Amino acid sequence: MRFSKGCLKNLFMVVLIFIYLLLTGVAFFLAYQTISDFLEKLNHPVMSVTYKEVDSFSPPGITLYPGRAELLSCRHHFHDYIPPLVEPGTHQEGECVTQDVTYDGPFSNQTLRKAVVVRGPSDVRNKELIFMQFSLNETEEDFSAITYMLFSKFSDLTESENKSDFMRECERNYSMWTFSGGFRTWVKMSLVRTSGKSHEAVEFRQESAVVKFNDKRPDSEKNNQLFFAVFEWRDAFMQDIRLIVTANPWNSVAILCGVFMALFKAANFAKLTIQWIIKMRKRHQRNKAREMNQIQ
Repeated sequence: MRFSKGCLKNLFMVVLIFIYLLLTGVAFFLAYQTISDFLEKLNHPVMSVTYKEVDSFSPPGITLYPGRAELLSCRHHFHDYIPPLVEPGTHQEGECVTQDVTYDGPFSNQTLRKAVVVRGPSDVRNKELIFMQFSLNETEEDFSAITYMLFSKFSDLTESENKSDFMRECERNYSMWTFSGGFRTWVKMSLVRTSGKSHEAVEFRQESAVVKFNDKRPDSEKNNQLFFAVFEWRDAFMQDIRLIVTANPWNSVAILCGVFMALFKAANFAKLTIQWIIKMRKRHQRNKAREMNQIQ
């Protein structure tokens, strides 16, 4: 099967155009993929976690919402040791620094919040802890619990010009937990600092263990339900989480420059190919005209 020179030239031209379109498509795909990968890395930074050992923490703010419960005692102890209870359910001498704050709730202006903020432990090396005891005299509720909240520095409250606004913002941004009556809840705190691209956030994480209180009081005194809570740092390490953006704009720019250079080369190749085809067509026409003149 024989092909004419014109058919071969047309076929060759189609192949060259196909190669140019293929190169152009590959170049656009690489450009799209490069931009997509850059945006993906930019919007999803890599998390780097480190642990920093400290001798002490800034005393946190332990915010308690006792409701109708009454704070009977609050004492500091060390080395994970709490002395045996003496006359539980009675007022005892306290040594904690506390601050009473009343403010409107952040989610409803009609909700009045009354909080007792306790200056938390700081000496993590000596395992400092705070032991608190509450009493609630008769309740009509089916379940009884005291809600609490933690924020990073007690001094932020004392140095605040408007303590009500400060506590309102804390409640809006921090989580709430509870401990129940008739139990001793031992809370071990840890601090996590997260550094992002434009801001830094501090988060409390906690582990809690609950044991039942063996109430040995006379039956006449058991109408008052007792709550016990212990707050202590879990260990001497602060977790530091940094969000690292691995997207490198210079790498992306270099790849895009290579892609556009390939496009330019492909376009230049197509231009030279078309010029060559036009030149060859004109030569073919001149040769054909010369042959016709010779025949005549």
